[in-house]
Amino acid sequence: MLKVTGSAMPGAPSLMSFTVFAAGEEDEPTVPLNRDDLSLYTTPQQKFQYVEPEAGQLEQSVATLRKTLEPYTLWCQDVYGNIKPKVQSVIQRGNDTYAYLQDPPKGFYPRAGVIGATGVLGLFLARRSRIKRVIYPAGLMTACASLYYPEKAAAVAKSAGDSVYDWALQSYLAVEKTLKPDKKAEKASEDKP
Repeated sequence: MLKVTGSAMPGAPSLMSFTVFAAGEEDEPTVPLNRDDLSLYTTPQQKFQYVEPEAGQLEQSVATLRKTLEPYTLWCQDVYGNIKPKVQSVIQRGNDTYAYLQDPPKGFYPRAGVIGATGVLGLFLARRSRIKRVIYPAGLMTACASLYYPEKAAAVAKSAGDSVYDWALQSYLAVEKTLKPDKKAEKASEDKP
């Protein structure tokens, strides 16, 4: 063991110089050591072993809750992944509409007012019928908008006409397939004895 004599103040040894005497076995003569020769700040090598603490009741409850809710959180993430692009497109359309309305073309607001007024007129004419309340305002507003924007109305009518034609053709083929039996099935049943 070494005995170090000095001051009780921790910063004092760095301010003053003094000699340190090491006490060893009694046969050895006392040898003076410098303060820099002593290894006061090193610790002997120790073997540490990490022990995992046991989970408490709260941790077990939280783990059970997480395992129970995991399918629902995955479902919510899937739904969020599907809805996010749609929400972003709606936000983008809103921003585009806002930018358009900030600097509209000449005569836009009077035209929009006339188209809206025809919608209100359609509601007024469609009293006492729920179907008329949908058809009259939509029809009158479409007719009025097509008068103000004939090029766009023609493009919309063309694309809508193509869509209606495709839908009607698919419906016709589905009905025909349902009503007429399959000829291959008939031949196969006739070939069997």
